[in-house]
Amino acid sequence: MTATMRAAVLHGKEDVRIERVEVPRLEPGDVLLRTKAALTCGTDAKVFRRGYHARMIAPPTLFGHEVAGVVEAVGPGPHGIEPGARVVAANSAPCGDCEYCRRGRESLCDDLLFWNGAYAELVRIPARVARRNLIRIPEGVSFRDAAMTEPLACVVRGIEDSRIVPQQTVAIVGVGPIGLMLIALARRRGARVVAAGRRAARLATAREMGADALVEAAPGDDLAERLRRESPDARGPHVVIDAAGTPETADAAVRAVRKGGLVNLFAGCPADARISLDPARLHYEEVTITSSFHHTPASLREASRLIYDGHIATSILITGEASLEGLPEILRQMSTGEALKTAILP
Repeated sequence: MTATMRAAVLHGKEDVRIERVEVPRLEPGDVLLRTKAALTCGTDAKVFRRGYHARMIAPPTLFGHEVAGVVEAVGPGPHGIEPGARVVAANSAPCGDCEYCRRGRESLCDDLLFWNGAYAELVRIPARVARRNLIRIPEGVSFRDAAMTEPLACVVRGIEDSRIVPQQTVAIVGVGPIGLMLIALARRRGARVVAAGRRAARLATAREMGADALVEAAPGDDLAERLRRESPDARGPHVVIDAAGTPETADAAVRAVRKGGLVNLFAGCPADARISLDPARLHYEEVTITSSFHHTPASLREASRLIYDGHIATSILITGEASLEGLPEILRQMSTGEALKTAILP
């Protein structure tokens, strides 16, 4: 008799159903994880609204990717992990062999392997991910806190790429979970942090995460000008990180940054989005524009250290808990922006 489990299955646009499906079969090197906490995230909410993800997901399919749990079983072959171990898994792993991996740029790996399926009682972690990006959770660290490791690992890379040093003014545009973590890590670097967003409640949380100044943006505002006003001598922030991911916020970030400054277009814009750049300003004022995609094995381990050592207030970011059956309604509610992250507890 085939073993089954409960799982969320994406069938299309705003169509997620909790169904009984077969327990994943393990290939050599795979790990079967019993989910203890799977976190909602903005990417999953977009997948729910669109019904697919061009790079990773085609319905009908399991989905969800931020997960921590207990090893239930391991596939054939040698393993450095045993059943019963408490672990957190990344949602991908690089090949380690291509040009980009050899250059230490694993997020651009030519064969970056993704998996999905965290919203389920049991999750199959592919062998490569189990080998490279499965991290033990110490006793005393909760599963829901540990499940924050993957998104925080992306933020760790964003902060590194932004070259933040003490005493700089750093503006973070967007105060969702990612923006809030960017605020916390920029503050840890000794920066004066300006947080910009549209929701007063989110801005209040930004203050809790360490923001020194808040900009509550309203439709029609010149966001770039408002960010400049919050910077030393109103000359613009030294660093601006766009964590909102719209053409308007990307444009404002580029216009707001001071001479010699850096802009990190951290959040991905829609595929057809375009912004205009002033090449003369980029040249004569030596403005740097960069971007940060995904995480690496190194940033994943740094993120886990920050969580395990208590340096990130993950409890502020996880605003609720729900059963697996509650997931479809949670995903519908995420479009209102009230909740930050919800821990789904199968």
